[in-house]
Amino acid sequence: MTDKKPELSDAMKTKLEPKKFIKNPILGTKFTIAISSAKGGVGKSTFATNLALALKQIGCKVGLLDADIYGPSIPKMFDINEKPKSDGQTLTPITKYDIQCMSIGFLADQQTPMIWRGPMVTSAIKTFTQKVSWKDLDFIIVDMPPGTGDTQLTFSQEIKMDGAIIVSTPQEVALLDVKRGIKMFDKLGVKILGLVDNMSYFIGDDGKKYKIFGEGGVKKTAEEFSKEFLGEIPINPEVGKCGDNGKPIVEANPNHEVSKIYLDFAKKIKSTYL
Repeated sequence: MTDKKPELSDAMKTKLEPKKFIKNPILGTKFTIAISSAKGGVGKSTFATNLALALKQIGCKVGLLDADIYGPSIPKMFDINEKPKSDGQTLTPITKYDIQCMSIGFLADQQTPMIWRGPMVTSAIKTFTQKVSWKDLDFIIVDMPPGTGDTQLTFSQEIKMDGAIIVSTPQEVALLDVKRGIKMFDKLGVKILGLVDNMSYFIGDDGKKYKIFGEGGVKKTAEEFSKEFLGEIPINPEVGKCGDNGKPIVEANPNHEVSKIYLDFAKKIKSTYL
């Protein structure tokens, strides 16, 4: 017997090396901004749609990509019921409220569950980023699904993302997932633009702020991970009502107090990139 350890073949060494990903930009766009939550039910899609509309309000050309394959929200929130046109090679985004939009919800019945395994999800994401004819966009806002799964990995490893905004509510159960999301983006080299405290408080008829889901958790998390805290968005019944009616609050009422918060976010993003 010999103590000499067997050498790996060159072919096996190549297989064991970490895969190197080439990050490609989304054609037809200047900057790609992901809206992530890591936790479901925190208002991420509401944030993504209203931020896209706010950027449009201040003169940017904007696209909205619904990357939540299992739970697409954009068809409902923008009241889009048509299917995108195709020339056999590329899909044409559907324009609504001067926003170029694409969602798996445009291609399938909204009440049909997407029972897909990871490779099918990855294929759909690549189609939306490489085979959609986005036209001269300043920004494309990507509404990411909750969690840290296939979609997030595909975007982070293969798509040139210029920044991510993480949306959360203040309670600890949501922030546990947010912390995982921060670590994922940091590990994959995606710049986090900041954290947003959504549904932060409710203003009662007496004018007082009621912190229904707790207080300060998102800001503390931002400080813990040395990320910027972008601000708070209150709970307001009008926001949900507008989204359900297919015309988000920023489009329906640009002068609403919540719309003004989104416009402030949009101005900050525009000044950062353009």
